[in-house]
Amino acid sequence: MELTTVWFLLIAVLWIGYFFLEGFDFGVGMLLPILGRDDAERRVLINTIGPVWDGNEVWLLVAGGATFAAFPEWYATLFSGFYLPLLLVLVALIVRGVAFEYRGKRDSAAWKRGWDLCLTVGSFVPALLWGVAFANIVRGVPLDSGHEYTGNLFTLLNPYGLLGGVTTLLLFAFHGAVFLSLKTHGEIRHRARALAVRIAVPTIVVAAVFLLWTQLAHGKPVTWVTVLLAAVALISAAVLARRGREGWAFLATGATILLAVASLFTALFPDVMPSTTTAANSLTTTNASSTPYTLTIMTWVAGIVTPVVLCYQAWSYWVFRKRIGTSDIPVAH
Repeated sequence: MELTTVWFLLIAVLWIGYFFLEGFDFGVGMLLPILGRDDAERRVLINTIGPVWDGNEVWLLVAGGATFAAFPEWYATLFSGFYLPLLLVLVALIVRGVAFEYRGKRDSAAWKRGWDLCLTVGSFVPALLWGVAFANIVRGVPLDSGHEYTGNLFTLLNPYGLLGGVTTLLLFAFHGAVFLSLKTHGEIRHRARALAVRIAVPTIVVAAVFLLWTQLAHGKPVTWVTVLLAAVALISAAVLARRGREGWAFLATGATILLAVASLFTALFPDVMPSTTTAANSLTTTNASSTPYTLTIMTWVAGIVTPVVLCYQAWSYWVFRKRIGTSDIPVAH
């Protein structure tokens, strides 16, 4: 297998890991004003992801860095053409990170409400825009002969792109609700499970339309397998959530994300940025890649460092594996 293909697959794995882990972070943030009825309950919701959210964002940094190093042409076209949406994602992630750190700095209801709003908006915006961005990458964008993006913001706000955004928004909200039902006890757990059941139906409908559209317009014979498996996993997650099998439901929503992202990357390959102007202007794994020497060095580094990072992150999840509730929250001084 060529190193360009290997790194395309590795970047796909990084995005799968990011959406799986950061997906429930976004879901918790978006559901904060819905499930958190008072400060103690909102602290419980935040504490479910407090020890791990920043580690989950490392997957995004590594995915971006790997794209820059392995496929610099792809990185340049993507970050210049999608500049405004990606800037909004970056600002939202910064505001969200600051909200985690500053919310508890003052014992003021107004202060906390403000940061809670920042946390909610900072979760909502990326959950929506990541779907818009990836839908447009698969659909293709106008590129000239120099692989420069020739469209504008409204080019990206097409029906397929917006549907992709709504799909990731609902899927992450469902993923987050299931995660909260798995990580909490008491009243919050019951409300989170009930909310997950209610979110499941619109998520299944919207995701089914998006995946079917993707398959019919951009898919390949092999992606029928991943699309159908994603549909089965999502329906299974809804059934398991209704039955109170939170652990299995969480694995099912995770499998849905894995299979859906795998479908998008499989449909994309060997292109990394298709051109709607003419196929000759498309960026592929070949014409967008770095030199073989660079890819070889990156492969050795990834082979050594990646297992260490995975072990460390798995250990952190194991340490903070227990359920929490309002009884575990100390009274604020």
